[in-house]
Amino acid sequence: MRRSTTVLALCSIVAACGLPAGQMQSGATPASRAALNDRTLPPAKVFTSSSPQPPQRSNRDIARDFLDLHFQLEGGTVLPVFTRFERPVRVHVTGRPSQIFLKDLDRLLARLRQEAGVSIKRVTTGPAEITVQAVSSRDIHRALPQAACFVVPNVGSLAELRRKRRSPQTDWSRLRSRERLAVFVPIDVSPQEARDCLHEELAQAVGPLNDLYRLSDSVFNDDNVHTVLTGFDMLVLRASYAPELHTGMSRSEVAAQLPQILARLNPAGESIAARPLPATPRSWIAAIETALGPGSSLGMRKRAANQAVILARNAGWSDHRRAYSHYVLGRMIQADEPDLAQRHFQTALNVLRAQRGSALHQAIINPRMAAYQIARGDGAAALEQITPTLAAANRSENAALLATAMLIKAEALDLLGQFATANTVRLDSLGWARYGFGPDWAVQSKIREVAELRPSDN
Repeated sequence: MRRSTTVLALCSIVAACGLPAGQMQSGATPASRAALNDRTLPPAKVFTSSSPQPPQRSNRDIARDFLDLHFQLEGGTVLPVFTRFERPVRVHVTGRPSQIFLKDLDRLLARLRQEAGVSIKRVTTGPAEITVQAVSSRDIHRALPQAACFVVPNVGSLAELRRKRRSPQTDWSRLRSRERLAVFVPIDVSPQEARDCLHEELAQAVGPLNDLYRLSDSVFNDDNVHTVLTGFDMLVLRASYAPELHTGMSRSEVAAQLPQILARLNPAGESIAARPLPATPRSWIAAIETALGPGSSLGMRKRAANQAVILARNAGWSDHRRAYSHYVLGRMIQADEPDLAQRHFQTALNVLRAQRGSALHQAIINPRMAAYQIARGDGAAALEQITPTLAAANRSENAALLATAMLIKAEALDLLGQFATANTVRLDSLGWARYGFGPDWAVQSKIREVAELRPSDN
C-alpha cells in the first residue's frame, strides 16, 4: 500500500495559469515581496487541534464502504478474511526523524487512541508491531518508484524488505493476521508531506488496505483531497476494532455484525437515507492516473484527462468524481487554453456546490481561479474567490493550501490598494508556508510564483 506521488499539487500555479505573456510581469518583484525573500523566514507554524466533521452519510452506505475498504486491495484483488491487530500496538521510529515529525506522529497516535479507540502508543525500545522508518525520498523511490511513502507487512526496515521482496510474507493478498508491519516515510520533504504520509500509511497499517475514489470524505482515496484522518476515517477505524469483530472473519460474517456496530458508534447515521454511489470503473481510474502520473507526454496526459471527463459525463455522475475530472482537465489545459480551463473549473465548482461537505474540494479549485483573476488585474474577484479557501484549509489542516491562499489574498489586496493589510497577510503566511512547502528556497519560490501573477501594469 502506498501514498501516490500523483497528488492534487498546489505548486506551479503560475506555470499552470498560462496567461498571455503580456499579462505576466517582466521579472521584477515588487519591493514588499522582495523583502520577504531576503529576510530570515520564521519557524514553521503547526496545527495543534483537530475538529473532524462527523460522517454525513447513511450507516448503510458506510457499511458498504467498510466492506469494500477491508476486503479488497487497490488493484481489485479480493481479500478472503478480515485482519487487524489483536493486541495493543507499539510504534517504534527509526532513521532520522525531525522533532516536527515526532510531534506529528505523537499527535496522530493520540487521535487514534481518543477518536478511533485503537490501543496504540510510541515506544523507544523493545519490540514493536509497527516500525516507522524515516528515510530519504531516494531510498523510497528505489524500493517503489511511484510511491511517496508506503507500508509493507512482516518487515521492519528497507533492508529487510529488499531481502524479502518476492516473499509471500510481504504480499498483502496472502496476509491472514497482522503481527509486524513497517511504514516508510520520507524525511527530505516538507513537514506537511511527511505528516500526510503518516496519516494515510498508519491508518492502513492498523485498518483497511483499500482506497476508493467514490469516498468524498476520507484519506482512503487516491485523489488526496483529504490529507489528515477525517471523521469518517475515525469511524471506520473504531468499527474495525469493535469487540464483535476479529481477525479471520469472512466478508459475510463482518457484514452481519456491521449494522449493530455502526448503530452504536454512529447513531446519527441511522436516520440518514442511503445514497449509494456507483463503483468507479477501472477505465476512469486509468485515465486519471495517466493524466496525473509521471512517464507520459503532456499530450497523452491531456487526452487522458479529457477521457476522464467523457467517462464521468457518460456515467451520469453528479458527485465529486465528476468535479475532479473537470478539475484535472482544467489543470492540463490551463497553460494553453486558460479561458477554457476556467470554464472547467467553474463546472467542477457547480457540481460540488450541490454536494454536502464539499468545502475542501472547492477550496482546492479556488486558488487556480483566483490566480487567474489576479493575472487579469481584478483584485475584487480574486478576493471573493479565495476567501472561502482560508477557513477550509485551516479546518483540514492543510498548511500548503492555507499559505497559498493567503499569498493570493495578499496580491488581491495589493490590487485593491490595501497595501498594509496585504503585507500583514503575506507575513502571516510564512509560518504556514514553512510547514507546507519546507525549506527556505521552496517558500521563497512560492512567494515569487504568486507575486508574478500580477499583470505588468500593476
